[in-house]
Amino acid sequence: MELQGEIESRENKPLPGCVMGDLHYTKEGIPVLIIGHHILYGKIVRLEKPFAVLVKHTDTHQADDVVEMGEGTPSTCYLVRALIKKKIIFKTRPKPIITNVPKKV
Repeated sequence: MELQGEIESRENKPLPGCVMGDLHYTKEGIPVLIIGHHILYGKIVRLEKPFAVLVKHTDTHQADDVVEMGEGTPSTCYLVRALIKKKIIFKTRPKPIITNVPKKV
């Protein structure tokens, strides 16, 4: 997901691990991001080069035996968990969500 601009927390706390908003899709497949009282419309774009999500994996059983015998270092490998081929871009400014505005009489 790619956003233009910055997102700031009201409580001035770090954002990693926090719920930012809700991601929905219209019937036509257009992504819609709702953050608080604001709505953003985006589009899905195919990446030129896909990204791989890797997880570092250390072989602990074999590594412990090898290190105890002084024959080498623990073996490490990386497992591919996912390939990311598309991204969602939100370029437009957020629009306020206004419902049921009371009229002055």
